Amino acid sequence: MPSLKELRARITGVKSQRKITSAMKMVAASKLRRFQQRAEASRPYADAMRRMLSELAAATRGQGELPPLMQGGPGRTHLVVMLTSDLGLAGGFNANLARSMRGLVERLEGEGETVRILPVGRKGGDAMTRNFPQAVIERLPGTAGREVPFARAAELGERIVDMLTKGEVDRVTVVYNRFVNAMTQTPTELPLVPLPVPENDNKDENAAQYEFEPDEEELLARLLPRNLQVQLYAALLESAAGEQGARMTAMDNATRNAGKAIDSLSQRYNRTRQANITTELIEIISGAEAV
Repeated sequence: MPSLKELRARITGVKSQRKITSAMKMVAASKLRRFQQRAEASRPYADAMRRMLSELAAATRGQGELPPLMQGGPGRTHLVVMLTSDLGLAGGFNANLARSMRGLVERLEGEGETVRILPVGRKGGDAMTRNFPQAVIERLPGTAGREVPFARAAELGERIVDMLTKGEVDRVTVVYNRFVNAMTQTPTELPLVPLPVPENDNKDENAAQYEFEPDEEELLARLLPRNLQVQLYAALLESAAGEQGARMTAMDNATRNAGKAIDSLSQRYNRTRQANITTELIEIISGAEAV
């Protein structure tokens, strides 16, 4: 049985941990409000741009050679961009995405594709290096819980365009945690290249017909790289909001568990102390009777 000194030390240690987890919860909550607002504000723009590009791509289908960002490359090399956090203590935020990522890689390889992985964030880089070391082309740092600048998405988008232009990859998918609420983040796969185009876009006789100025090919050349950056930026914002939500929930649970542990240790401390006092009284009474 632990001594009173050991129990006091454990209670003091758990109280210190509770202070830390409570502070981390408050910090994550303050960050979550900002990141959630930005993630939700980015969704309408990203969805509208993706829908507009899909309609524009459908209008140009069958009109000659299409840009690589629209049709992809001729080969079977698939680049998967994985967005995770640099920091831990976020519950299952990174583990759930890593599990989803493993399933995606195994499925793509089963379909005969060569998978290349570009993890953004230290936790994702660690997981993919353990599971698919040959597929990781480079490990990029995340935002470490700080603000997400659009320049980060633009830089990542330019790198992807360069890899497509050089023929290093043929298809691109980004995998990230989509923010639902503070307790729920959904692993999501978003195809970026080739650009998803609904098959029935040109078959609806009642669909609106548009005239483009400048022409469709020039618009695609200008807008496709921008759309890639916008989709990556929206995914980065979703991942950042999800990270803070997961961390706030994890730290709240840790704080509650610390409180329960303190209560349990305090009960053990009081019982042990009472037992020691009772034993001392019995010894004193026994000694007095012996005299």
